[in-house]
Amino acid sequence: MSIAIYIIVMAGVTYLIRALPFAFFRKKITSKFLKSFLYYVPYAVLSAMTIPAIFYSTGNIYTAIAGTGIALVLAYFNLPLIVVSLAAALGAFLTGFIF
Repeated sequence: MSIAIYIIVMAGVTYLIRALPFAFFRKKITSKFLKSFLYYVPYAVLSAMTIPAIFYSTGNIYTAIAGTGIALVLAYFNLPLIVVSLAAALGAFLTGFIF
């Protein structure tokens, strides 16, 4: 029975998150500040969730920094995501042998 309650609560929360903007914003948003704020919110939330996980994922700060550095350099050169992620993982793995 508790799993059914969990699913109902999850469905309700998911529905509210998607329905509330339609209830509050009935007209087109014209404020430049609000438009730019809403544009950058997903990026800020994703960064806030991802960055701490990156530095605590390996258990060693040096391997995490090496992997992040490699990923940033390769992403700067617009390489495909699979190349960036594999190179970052390999760099963190190889750095683990050094430290």
